[in-house]
Amino acid sequence: MDWHTWMAFFAASWVIAISPGSGAVLSMSHGLSYGVRKTGATILGLELGLLFILVVAGAGVGSLLIASELAFGIVKVLGACYLIYLGLCQWRAGSVGTLGGDLVAAPASWRRRVLTGALTNATNPKGILFMVAVLPQFMSDARPLWSQLLVMAATLITVDLIVMNGYAAGASALRRLMQNAGAMRAQNRVFGGLLMLVGTGLFFVKRGTQHA
Repeated sequence: MDWHTWMAFFAASWVIAISPGSGAVLSMSHGLSYGVRKTGATILGLELGLLFILVVAGAGVGSLLIASELAFGIVKVLGACYLIYLGLCQWRAGSVGTLGGDLVAAPASWRRRVLTGALTNATNPKGILFMVAVLPQFMSDARPLWSQLLVMAATLITVDLIVMNGYAAGASALRRLMQNAGAMRAQNRVFGGLLMLVGTGLFFVKRGTQHA
């Protein structure tokens, strides 16, 4: 990949990462509930899911998915239902345990947090649509596909790691203000509602959509 092409992709990666979406909502939700360190597992999962859709889009599978109304519909419904399910679980979540006399949320297992993050990104049809639309703009027939995908994956995931940890850290900074039963219930309902809203929005995504 040429230097000027990489710089353009680097800039696009920041736009992609910063754009509000289910990954950002999940990072903030877990950052506020569990703190930055435990949210690392969630973010690892998000990056694995991001890597999956980048490879799917880069290998041309994404184009085939978009060309098939049935396949796209299945992915869209699964992604939407999963986010709504996560949102409903967040909405109904309680708080157990104490930290310095304050109530804290009981974190899911490390494996569960990784899986939640991975499925959140991997089942997002908007991410696939966006990758299929964006990746070809930065790829050249003169260079091997695998090397270009490797550079793009390293760039995009590095940028997304920074942004998602930033979202988690920002939310985690508010933890001390939210460590009582009423405040925790309110934040669970805010983030749960946002996840359900994002999930519901996926039902309206069309195959011709060009934006994430």
